[in-house]
Amino acid sequence: MSGSLLRWACAATVASMLAAPGPAAAAPAPSPGPLPAAGSKSVPTLLTDLQRLYREAEKATETYNATAEKLKKRRKTAGDLTRKLAVARSSLHDSRGAAGRLAREQYQGSSNISPYLRLLLARDPQHALDQGHVIRRVAQERMATVDRLVGGEKRADGLAAQARKALDEQTRLSERQKKDRDAVRTRLKNVEKLLASLSSDQLAELTRLEDTGMAKAQKTFMASGALSSKRTPSRAGDTALAYAVKQIGKPYVWGAEGPAAFDCSGLTSQAWEHAGRDIPRTSQEQWARLPRVPLKELRPGDLVVYFPEATHVAMYLGDGMVVQAPRPGAKVKVSPIAANPLLGAVRPDQGATSMKDYTPPQLPEGATGGSDTGYGAAGAPTG
Repeated sequence: MSGSLLRWACAATVASMLAAPGPAAAAPAPSPGPLPAAGSKSVPTLLTDLQRLYREAEKATETYNATAEKLKKRRKTAGDLTRKLAVARSSLHDSRGAAGRLAREQYQGSSNISPYLRLLLARDPQHALDQGHVIRRVAQERMATVDRLVGGEKRADGLAAQARKALDEQTRLSERQKKDRDAVRTRLKNVEKLLASLSSDQLAELTRLEDTGMAKAQKTFMASGALSSKRTPSRAGDTALAYAVKQIGKPYVWGAEGPAAFDCSGLTSQAWEHAGRDIPRTSQEQWARLPRVPLKELRPGDLVVYFPEATHVAMYLGDGMVVQAPRPGAKVKVSPIAANPLLGAVRPDQGATSMKDYTPPQLPEGATGGSDTGYGAAGAPTG
């Protein structure tokens, strides 16, 4: 294998599984210098490298998702403003037409005789007074026409400025999305290159080592009493969980929200949307904006968030297991809750009553598994 391939595959400093990743919006790391060949590293070190690279890829994915979500909202805002601006300009056109007619009427009916003198000279003073009421009413209508014209011009100018700002922001977000997309692709290529450099024996040992570490972490977590009681989901939580279970076996694809593929937060957000709850798109926003719930109070349907920067999320199934879209190259599956370092949990329907009669969803054959490796290719990024 070439030295160039290995330098890209083993990029960046080795971090432990529990090490805190850098800021979510951090710029891509500088090009790494030469590192030892993969063959000279121990399997535990290679596992740490892969776990870090996967974590970096998922972190970049969630950054991409956040930008994509902002862009989607900005496009909707720009579209709404464009429609409002069209209505305002149409109204302004009508007001200008009315103002033009008013100007012509005033020009054609101009006279140097004051209304008071016309009243004194009138043959029928009562008729003149009645005409005065009409004149005042017409004058008020003319003032209203002018006010509408002035107000319409201000509204149209304001909407035009907002529309220009929204379009500028849309352009900026589109450019940022391209950079985020490139960052994801770069990190996934690093994973693919490292995997391609390993032998079949190394891959088998990686899987065995990760299975062992995951089983140990799960045993320690369950023995801690963190999940002290068995709870049932809310009705909405049951619906969301049933949706997530139906997606088991579908591939992880970064930025995907179904129906053919999902990334981690794409699965959880779509599951809860299916249950009638609109929750944030990314794992970081789900952690930041949804109500927190202690792990000892977890119930099926709650979201379990992982890593110090909330870069991964899964849905609690019950009995210490979660449904998740693990990472590139893997499929939606059931995993131990301690498969990754836990940050905490959130509940999209805080305050909803738990079901009294609850039957856990039927899992498809092969839904559970040990590690999320299978350490084949990470999968070519799309989108």
